[in-house]
Amino acid sequence: MDGQGDSAQSDWGPFGRPLFDDPQARRLSRVGVVDIGSNSVRLVVFDGAARSPAYFYNEKIMCGLGAGMPETGRLNPEGKERALAALARFNTLARGMDLPPLTTVATAAMREAEDGPAFRAEIEQKTGLKVWVIDGEEEARLSAQGVLLGWPGANGLICDIGGSSMELAELSGGQVGRRVTSPLGPLRFKDLEGGKKAREKHIRKSMAKLTEKIDTTGSRLFLVGGSWRAIARIDMERRNYPLHVLHEYRMDTAAVEETLKFIERSDLETLRNACSISAARMSLVPYASEVLGVLLETYQPSEIAISSYGIREGLLYEQMPQMLRDRDPLVEACRFSEAKDARLPGFGKTLYKFVLPLFAKSGEARLRIVKAACLLHDVSWRAHPDYRAQTCFDNATRANLGGLDHPERVFLGLALLHRYKNKREGTGFEDFYSLIDEAEQREAEVLGKAMRFGSMLWMSDAKKEDGADLDWNPETRSLVLNLTAEAAPLYGEVAEARFNSLARALDAEEVRVELAPA
Repeated sequence: MDGQGDSAQSDWGPFGRPLFDDPQARRLSRVGVVDIGSNSVRLVVFDGAARSPAYFYNEKIMCGLGAGMPETGRLNPEGKERALAALARFNTLARGMDLPPLTTVATAAMREAEDGPAFRAEIEQKTGLKVWVIDGEEEARLSAQGVLLGWPGANGLICDIGGSSMELAELSGGQVGRRVTSPLGPLRFKDLEGGKKAREKHIRKSMAKLTEKIDTTGSRLFLVGGSWRAIARIDMERRNYPLHVLHEYRMDTAAVEETLKFIERSDLETLRNACSISAARMSLVPYASEVLGVLLETYQPSEIAISSYGIREGLLYEQMPQMLRDRDPLVEACRFSEAKDARLPGFGKTLYKFVLPLFAKSGEARLRIVKAACLLHDVSWRAHPDYRAQTCFDNATRANLGGLDHPERVFLGLALLHRYKNKREGTGFEDFYSLIDEAEQREAEVLGKAMRFGSMLWMSDAKKEDGADLDWNPETRSLVLNLTAEAAPLYGEVAEARFNSLARALDAEEVRVELAPA
């Protein structure tokens, strides 16, 4: 095997040199941010300099600072007490983790309440935290940057709903464009006089103002915020969708409209328990549903994608050097995982070169998943051998990774499952396989079996990584393994069995092993 670290190699290919060990990236190895929202107060500590965020610590308190504010103009008194206690705890935790000073931002409730400035001063005096109260357009910008953390180069419309406001931002070619804020947070509707008719009038009036500033229609809609995620989770429940990962969950307008009707006719407590949604969040879902219905009618998106990344991830993105922002979040995160957890860091790159002839006609979208699989092929080696294949599948499909939609998660999971297991039947994951078609399932099997075979053929000296290579001709269905004389002893009984298994997965009609002269 190739025991050289990736940082020691020179030929990086289309994905560039890994950056997680770069000094500019290493300074992001532990970053803490606090988000003081209208509904919740949250601390997130991001760990590691990989392009995808890893959540070292994540704690949320549903304080409800904005509850009752439309009537009183002031922050909720009980919410203030709870927020102060939470913020004091967060700052103490940060000191215990030896973090740099926390980046703390406050949004709609704090910026609009008449006692907001006084409460900000009280927070700073009692907790020592420096609080930045941001306006709506800045909130929209940071949320859009959070989306860019997971979707570099994204195009579309960002919609971030909080407790007291809703923001829109345009994305074009990975750049944040026009931004606008509105008073469409569901907390504002709970005590609005006039019931549903009054709410609809208020929503339509506010939405009309939004379209005066941002009139983008027919593009992809990225939904950010806890209320949108709750609705998406309910959509999964209604559809009996197998993969309960909200990030990059995709829907179309017709499906969401059906889910909004489903929410309206359902018992909310039963639905809340079925979907594991908090009572505080579920109380806002009916109001958020009314906003979403008008939003879809107004902007008519071509596709709807849920983003678990928002303002907090946007604050992390803000601190990233541009060279790291430009990187593929999936590949960079997998490189980081390989360096941290694999037995032989750097071998994933060698394995990628070995399996590449099998995917010569694949596009960039598929090759990045092949690359990710090769980087992750050995990171679960500590799992019990009897469960290693299932562990790989479970980790890949549920990992907190950006730049990976649900079908890609299943493809990656299946490839890693076949890295350790010939058959995918009887694993308990059969419901997931339906997210990709049979041809993709077979392609994932080929990748997994190629990794399973290739992992046996490499020597410890990095200079010997050309000891074996594959030739595959899909027209003639010819598979050839080329071995140098020095690598030939590695082709033992187990390696031969794995090579033959790969050949069967490819439906190869001609299978040969060619030995180079000594």
